[in-house]
Amino acid sequence: MTQSLHWQKSSFSEGGDGNTCVELAASSDTIHLRESDIPTTHLTTTPATLVHLLAGIRTGALTTPSA
Repeated sequence: MTQSLHWQKSSFSEGGDGNTCVELAASSDTIHLRESDIPTTHLTTTPATLVHLLAGIRTGALTTPSA
């Protein structure tokens, strides 16, 4: 049986109901991410991996070096 996902829009997305939003959904041990303009395509990861990604973004560890 396929579980229906409850998608939530990021609080950093533009206001309104436009298609410029990042959305997240959680299942038992998986996090799903998608862009609202392409809702049929999404990434799947674990909560721990998402935590590490967000920490890297917040600390600047994932910035690209200047050329």
